[in-house]
Amino acid sequence: MPPVGARRPQPYEPGRSTTVNTAATALKRTGEPRLRADALRNRERIVAAAREMFVEHGADVSLDEVARRAGVGNATLYRHFADRQELVRRVTLYVTHRITDQAEAALAEEADGYEALRRFVHAVVDERVGALCTMLAGTAEERGEHTEARERLEGAVERIMASARDCGRLRADVEFGDLMVALTQLTRPLPNSGCLNFDRFAHRHLQLFLDGLHTPARSELPGSAVTLEDLRQRP
Repeated sequence: MPPVGARRPQPYEPGRSTTVNTAATALKRTGEPRLRADALRNRERIVAAAREMFVEHGADVSLDEVARRAGVGNATLYRHFADRQELVRRVTLYVTHRITDQAEAALAEEADGYEALRRFVHAVVDERVGALCTMLAGTAEERGEHTEARERLEGAVERIMASARDCGRLRADVEFGDLMVALTQLTRPLPNSGCLNFDRFAHRHLQLFLDGLHTPARSELPGSAVTLEDLRQRP
């Protein structure tokens, strides 16, 4: 039962949380002169199309197909992105910023920390991070702007979890890594299904997961909580 006076959670509405503050900066390369409005729109279309196709088919999708979905010519795509690696970097940076924007907006706009957490994780589902997880994972070769974006995301998520604990609604035996691993698994498309009808079950199953995060805990978790340091360890 929620605390007396707490707002009763409402079913998630896809698209409800749309605040985006800094994601657009990921579309611009460091040191690049200001783009004309039409050039910026083309870049936005390319990044959006690439993100959709990476989710559906993986990062090896044909760049010709990306350009076709974006409604631009191949020359336009290569004018903005020298190669596949550069496009992948822009997409991962863009998605990382979008997720962080959602986390910060939820924390600023929700009075209850657990409601901020609930809003944030549903927004993460909409970003399909499970399908992009291999691209989003930090590598030794990541650039400074990617390191900064990842650290900003980590800080925002940890603040949301701390706020949810402070209001007495998040169980104490879960950490950052537990949340992010679960979100990655819950947003990974089923084999051979792409993203067809994804919303039919993803948000429903996510709510089951959220119920398991709620305190008081109904069971003892095996092992120890997965921390941020655990996720940073590499084989």
